[in-house]
Amino acid sequence: MQLTDLTARRLLDGYRKGEFSPVEAVEQALAAARRAEPAVNAFVRFTEDEALARARESAERWRRGEPTGLLDGVPVTVKDLLLMRGYPTLRGSRTLSEQGVFDEDAPSVARLREQGAVFLGKTTTPEFGWKGVTDSPLTGVTRNPYDTSRTTGGSSGGSAAAVALGAGPLSLGTDGGGSIRIPAAFCGIFGLKPTYGRVPLYPASPFGTLSHAGPMARDAADAALMLDVIAGPDVRDWSALPPAGSFTQALTGGARGLRVAYSPSLGGQVAVQPAVAAAVRRTVAVLADLGAYVEETDPDFSEPLEAFHTLWFTGAARIAQGFSPRRRGLLDPGLREICAQGARMSALDYLAAVDVRTDLGRRMGRFHERYDLLVTPTLPLTAFEAGAEVPRGSGHRRWTGWTPFTYPFNLTQQPAATVPVGKDGAGLPIGMQIVAARHRDDLVLRAAHALYEADVVVPEVVTPAGT
Repeated sequence: MQLTDLTARRLLDGYRKGEFSPVEAVEQALAAARRAEPAVNAFVRFTEDEALARARESAERWRRGEPTGLLDGVPVTVKDLLLMRGYPTLRGSRTLSEQGVFDEDAPSVARLREQGAVFLGKTTTPEFGWKGVTDSPLTGVTRNPYDTSRTTGGSSGGSAAAVALGAGPLSLGTDGGGSIRIPAAFCGIFGLKPTYGRVPLYPASPFGTLSHAGPMARDAADAALMLDVIAGPDVRDWSALPPAGSFTQALTGGARGLRVAYSPSLGGQVAVQPAVAAAVRRTVAVLADLGAYVEETDPDFSEPLEAFHTLWFTGAARIAQGFSPRRRGLLDPGLREICAQGARMSALDYLAAVDVRTDLGRRMGRFHERYDLLVTPTLPLTAFEAGAEVPRGSGHRRWTGWTPFTYPFNLTQQPAATVPVGKDGAGLPIGMQIVAARHRDDLVLRAAHALYEADVVVPEVVTPAGT
């Protein structure tokens, strides 16, 4: 049996029944990662010795019938923007040093550790998570397991690739403008950006309240299980939300009765590739067949790109505010450029962007009085060439030009997930986005789970050609 093909839930069931052990699962996950690593470059570092030690401890607990938590023995990876005790967090940057004391876990990492998860390693990110593809001056280019000439997307590209490769069924990512959903869509996995504050963050992101942490997984049920572990308050994050009950229990109910707004192009604002549009439309029809009330309609907003850029670029400027010229010269040239743009913006520019954000949040709040869910393509395209911020010939200047469906919902702080709904003619995955009102993460997970239950979405593990 290939344990790398199994979900976290199936692994836990196998541990419980004595069919296999956490040691076997961790060894196979590490082997899958090692085989693919030269071609894909998903990992900053492996934590192999610690992983095997924790797996052996977990195996003994399962042998005694005394698992320590909800994820005891499950292999997990962590994006290298999040602190993990005992290892440097370098955020894809040559401006940070491996020297120092690394003795603290981020809140979500701490919850995973408490619940018995086994950390395989840290995954790649663009520098400070600044863009929607994954390459950095520190670690180079991360490539898509489906086609290594293509990008994984970003900024949680290493995490998405790891899950797609079978290098652990779960990964912990972050999302400031689509950074969980973009790579999850490009790599054919499930990814959830929870409501802001659902998963506490420490240290706070330089991009402020745009940035969320959340699960990346083989399917929606695994993501719900992971969210049960990482959600809840932490004293280090004053904006964290209180507990919200079990997201796993909220999966039941299916799509029947849900009021779904289907927006294929945000009112004609977005040009969507035909294969993407067709796959999303087919899946929306399945939601209707499952009993959802579906209406083709659009949310009431025009593209808030300028406001997002103001908030994003000023956050970038904050990162480099105290850097010397030499240190600034080590930055990714694109990041250095937006840092300079952000530094020229005023407090009034920032507050004007906050006004746009506030109005957008009000509009979406009104919208969700009529509809439980909004469904869109996750992205208007499939994965393009690796190592580029924008597709060649697209005319876009920045990554936000090809992510118009994702970043608005970081402004509004709503829960939003991507579900894999097919492939294009080149065999590249297509994602469909499901969005709900703030605090209704349960509805996003419920609708996505209904699609998995209906076998519309079948999780798969990819082996890159030549590995």
